[in-house]
Amino acid sequence: MHPTDSTFIIVGGGIAGLCAAIGLAKWGIEAHVYESATELKGIGAGFGLAANAMKALEHLGLKDEIVPIGHFLDSYNILDQQGNILVEPNTKSISQQYQQDNFAIHRADLHQFLLSKIPSSQIHLGKRALSFERRGEDIRVYFADGSHADGQALLAADGVHSPLRQQLIPGSAPRYSGYTCWRATIDNSSIQLEKGTETWGAKGRFGMTPLVNNRIYWYACINTEAQNPVLKKWKTAELLDNFKNYHNPIPTILSETKDSELIANDIIDIAPLKQLAFGNILLLGDAGHATTPNLGQGACQAIEDVAVLMDELRTAASITLAFQRFEKRRVERVNYICNTSWKIGKIAQWENPLLIGVRNFCMKIAPNSLKQQQLNKLLSVDFMQINRNHDAGS
Repeated sequence: MHPTDSTFIIVGGGIAGLCAAIGLAKWGIEAHVYESATELKGIGAGFGLAANAMKALEHLGLKDEIVPIGHFLDSYNILDQQGNILVEPNTKSISQQYQQDNFAIHRADLHQFLLSKIPSSQIHLGKRALSFERRGEDIRVYFADGSHADGQALLAADGVHSPLRQQLIPGSAPRYSGYTCWRATIDNSSIQLEKGTETWGAKGRFGMTPLVNNRIYWYACINTEAQNPVLKKWKTAELLDNFKNYHNPIPTILSETKDSELIANDIIDIAPLKQLAFGNILLLGDAGHATTPNLGQGACQAIEDVAVLMDELRTAASITLAFQRFEKRRVERVNYICNTSWKIGKIAQWENPLLIGVRNFCMKIAPNSLKQQQLNKLLSVDFMQINRNHDAGS
């Protein structure tokens, strides 16, 4: 069946699902988004839209309207506990490669924008997908409220805990990274933060970046066991005590954060998968390749996914072929990002003072070309060209 003659079921109203719905509409494909939440607003946290994500948004025709709601990032340095620079990534060279800038954006702002592009009749809330069933060439998805949806293609974009992925690949449960994270978005009026940075110290990591509308997004990662009952109760007072010896403005940011603004969760991902396409079912975004946030690429890769998928649907003779080709173009890249991010997280979270001393010394003296290596492999490649030329009929 040709893609334009089909109805697509999209499970998950996150960035991947909403971008997919917008992209499919551009090709005249009917798509319906089923989201478990009863309200779609995006959690109160920020994230980066690196140059590669901006390129993908340009392919989707969304970039020009997103730029004004993002905060331009000209740098994102890694610092030690005293505030000395360990790594100063050359983001400008990568921006030039893509002819795009890097931005930080509030998740709720992006959600609101994407939702504005989709007719409300195509968004179905309070629909928690439990399982799917193949019915001839069609697919039926069953929801927790007893209802179901039928279509000719299924995009599983329901995140790291995806029950649909679990049904396809039973051994693909999320894995815990070894650290938990607190995040918040606060007012920037008194602090006047101008640059984004991430600090690596013995008591955890602390990242901060300005956002539009005079706001700061910050996050803090601390090593602990999964679901630690003690740390689950931590508020800003405990975080401030933990990070009190870190450079300014980290203690100030924490002291200006209200407990009600805190979001806390363990950091998890899924071990890299070999397969993303299963006939007329495709795993998209975090459902297919959830990654730890250490490269700032989770949302970026979801948007890349959609740009590549739309490129394949444009030319493929069938949905199954488009999904197969998508998988060929994406698996190696997303797995590299997942593995690299996992390794960086382990090194960044070291607590041993001797290891930290060696690490920081090596990071300071290493040539820029070496420091830049992983970033270049990630961002200097044009993701739209990876395995783009297919053998006829492959």
